[in-house]
Amino acid sequence: MDIFLIYLKVFAVGGLICMLGQILINKTGMTSARILVLFMLLGVVLEVAGAFGYMEQFAKAGVTIPIMGFGSSLAKGAIKGASEQGLIGAVVGGMSAVAAGLTAAIVFGFLFALLFKSRTKKV
Repeated sequence: MDIFLIYLKVFAVGGLICMLGQILINKTGMTSARILVLFMLLGVVLEVAGAFGYMEQFAKAGVTIPIMGFGSSLAKGAIKGASEQGLIGAVVGGMSAVAAGLTAAIVFGFLFALLFKSRTKKV
């Protein structure tokens, strides 16, 4: 029963984040790229403010898998790098913290570009 509650929290929080993104698309006309940047920056702000850790304890993958988790990881790495190496460490630490995710996105994007033919969407 305990595992069911964990899954329920993960699903509910992840669903709320997605629902918020859909509401922003429908009601404001924001593009998905702007919403992506907004959510990433929200993850950075929540990490710097210290609130992301509490959200992560509660919702686990429901909050770390969306792009807010990427922003949080970027901020964690930048803070750690800045405390160890100063200004240059902020850049290096942030990039090294998210290097695996960026590498996977580049490699899979390249592979899919080779395997599939892209075309414009018909309106």
